[in-house]
Amino acid sequence: MTAPSFGVVTDGGLDAYATLHNAVPVAPFAVNFGSTSYRMTEISREDLYRQLASNPTHPTSAQPTPQDWLSAMQAAGTPEVLAVTTSAGLSGSHNSADQARQLTGPGGPRVILHDSGTLSAAQAFQIHAAVTAARQGRSTEQAREWMRAVHEETELYFTIETLEYLRRGGRIGRVQATLGGLLNLKPVITVDKAAGTYVNVGRARSYRGAIQALTEQVTRRFREGTPLRVGLLYGNHPEDADAALEQLAGRHPIVWSDRTGVNPVLSVHVGPRALGLAAAPGAWPWER
Repeated sequence: MTAPSFGVVTDGGLDAYATLHNAVPVAPFAVNFGSTSYRMTEISREDLYRQLASNPTHPTSAQPTPQDWLSAMQAAGTPEVLAVTTSAGLSGSHNSADQARQLTGPGGPRVILHDSGTLSAAQAFQIHAAVTAARQGRSTEQAREWMRAVHEETELYFTIETLEYLRRGGRIGRVQATLGGLLNLKPVITVDKAAGTYVNVGRARSYRGAIQALTEQVTRRFREGTPLRVGLLYGNHPEDADAALEQLAGRHPIVWSDRTGVNPVLSVHVGPRALGLAAAPGAWPWER
């Protein structure tokens, strides 16, 4: 195999899959419990869940610093680097990456920034597209065209057992969280493609019902019988991902699937029990 034509790097908004081309340098987010800070590579999901249950201080997350991004860009080891960021509508990571680009200096790599407009599993799909382009000797502009095509056809949905962690992190209003808790409502949330921000597209009165609502949302979006690629996400209950895949497989041919745990930084906001997935139709755009 020829050397990649450019390097790909991303940030800690990525939830990576072993069966996709997702092994790239990462500018890590951080998890802060008061004055104690962990890079996301320094705290496991299990440790985070234990602290969520026992630590009276609710954690916050912090975007990668420009130095974190610069280290990732240099780790790519290529004259040209494509830096793919979590949606600028959800994080300041894109701004940090832009600052890092200005620090590379005349001897550093040429850096092209790309706002994924999303995060997590959907970000993983775009990283796969970028690395595939690099391995095929394509240009960064071709990679970005493929990423834009992947973004357009991929839907990211997630649901959570409790609104409490979104409320504590300031990602949802106190009144809305209280009302949702009183009514035991579980939301189905997606990322708006235009704004790159969270929007609610459904709700259910139980967590099991929310998993059903989530998979039904996928079928409404793509129509029953459409072949799907599905990247599943889970918190501390992997069986939730199995249940969602089983429901989808009853209505769609599944041409690819994999599952991974929600990373520690994203778990700060969704809590221990959450289910998410990225879904897209059929073959990858460059395979058609």
